[in-house]
Amino acid sequence: MKILLFTLFISLICFSAIGQESPEERLKELNIELGEVSAPVANYVKWRQVGNLLFLAGDGSDIKGKLGEDLTIEEGYEAARLTGIEILSTLKAACGDLSRIKQFVKVRGMVNSTPNFYDQPKVINGFSDLMVQVFGEKGKHARAAVGHCSLPSNIAVEIEVIVELYN
Repeated sequence: MKILLFTLFISLICFSAIGQESPEERLKELNIELGEVSAPVANYVKWRQVGNLLFLAGDGSDIKGKLGEDLTIEEGYEAARLTGIEILSTLKAACGDLSRIKQFVKVRGMVNSTPNFYDQPKVINGFSDLMVQVFGEKGKHARAAVGHCSLPSNIAVEIEVIVELYN
């Protein structure tokens, strides 16, 4: 009985240690390198912290075009994923350490799409899936995925994020 309890105890410790991987360790495993944060293109800031909440301005990738006309769902998914990497770079610059993120709270995904394109959620999954890969349950979030007739510079996707930080 003691051996069984000891084995169970060791298994629980090992199992919980697996789930304790830092976001930076997960990024290395996923072969994702974060870049420098670009300067805002207009009169705004890239992030603003209010209490334990961090609000990020909308960000996008270099993929341009309109879903339902120029780009496929798969290309839109990749645009949202690349936008996620840009957002991770901004979060790292804002927090210093991605382990400070307690949870993702809200995501607003905007998709440059034609009036008859209805798969915006499938596109924004590129972002959401990446956040769960990097942060696990902490990366799950409330979300809106909406279509827009145009986005700045004809980018395919723009995403804004609210995260909660540990004290």
